[in-house]
Amino acid sequence: MKKYFVTILLALVALTGWAQVNSTTALLGSWSGKLNAGAMSLTLVLHLEQADGYVKVSLDSPDQGAKGIPTFKEYLSDDSVAIKVESINMTYRARLKEGKLDGTFAQNGFSTPLVLTKGVPEVNRPQTPKEPFPYKTEEVMFSNKKDNATLAGTLTWPVGYDKNSKQKPTVVLMVTGSGQQNRDEELMNHKPFLVIADFLARHGIATLRYDDRATGASVGGEVKNATTDDFARDAAAGLEYLRNKKAFSKVGILGHSEGGLIAFMLATKKGGSRTFDNLVKGYPDFIVSLAGPGVKGDTLLVAQSNRILSLSGMPANMTVEKYRKQDAVQQMPWLKWFVDYDPSADIAATRCPVFALNGDHDCQVISTQNLTAIERLLPKSKKNLVKEYPGLNHLFQHSSTGLVTEYAQIEETISPEVLSDIANWINNLK
Repeated sequence: MKKYFVTILLALVALTGWAQVNSTTALLGSWSGKLNAGAMSLTLVLHLEQADGYVKVSLDSPDQGAKGIPTFKEYLSDDSVAIKVESINMTYRARLKEGKLDGTFAQNGFSTPLVLTKGVPEVNRPQTPKEPFPYKTEEVMFSNKKDNATLAGTLTWPVGYDKNSKQKPTVVLMVTGSGQQNRDEELMNHKPFLVIADFLARHGIATLRYDDRATGASVGGEVKNATTDDFARDAAAGLEYLRNKKAFSKVGILGHSEGGLIAFMLATKKGGSRTFDNLVKGYPDFIVSLAGPGVKGDTLLVAQSNRILSLSGMPANMTVEKYRKQDAVQQMPWLKWFVDYDPSADIAATRCPVFALNGDHDCQVISTQNLTAIERLLPKSKKNLVKEYPGLNHLFQHSSTGLVTEYAQIEETISPEVLSDIANWINNLK
């Protein structure tokens, strides 16, 4: 749930071309600082790069996952800079003073001082695995022929795996959340799927994580008009690929956010909305739903909007009717499909073991709303586990508020307790 619904100060814009300005050298490099905007504090990074006799100027907002936003030059000299991003009505004007860019940031009538210092903030991600690894990995490809999509991924074998052994490992297909993401589900320098795959490999469980269609090394497949239904066919192809290898004792799905929704879609028996019988022989043997939706899309998005508005110090006055009247709902096929989709039938028709988990600081998939619905709808089984984690956000990081703007500021990629619980639950399945 990252693609469309984050309330941010700087819109994620896609402008064409770089700004070209008169050549200068004094301000070349990267400059960074904190923008204080009421309840939010955002890191901004200004880049000035020499190229072909000109200086290219761009802006990053790493706390929002925005990089390389092109800017238009109003003025640039050896000691002063003035830029604007017209599409979001933003300007920044500053003068070099005591080694710092001392200036003013303005947007839509809002104005605040913004001081930038030379350099880029160091990002520490202590959980990101580093080579050499005590396990083997294999680069693989599989195809969703119906959508003409070829998916590229990494198959990670568990520590001590012996292909000649009669004992076959369990494998987990990992499905990312909304928006085009790489196989590590990389966001703001965090790589949660890489961290999960590494942990599971060290605890006897294989994984397959893949780049979303038309992302990274994956090619083909419609993206602009694609919906969750289309992305589910990609995951179905991955499930079929793992089944056909005949190298695993169990094949399960771990899905985050929209990926959790897809996991339930692929697991539905009679009574659900399953449309993948021609693609998949059989069903997943188990599901791990990380912050997966449990209620209808419009209901989820309204609760999400109101939680973010409230935490940002604004009136939480969004309603389903108001949300549906937004232009984006009609203009974005993915969003139009999502607001109408109700996962209730698919969850109720799921017969394999399910581990559904969520954090109570999650601002995007509200745990009290969605986790409660999943627990109510799931068929009763001693193998099922539904768990809410105090203080964890949508990425399962320990957080203060759960707002998206905290993601990049938190060094932790994913709670160690969550990693242990996932591995233990899978290994205890009989």
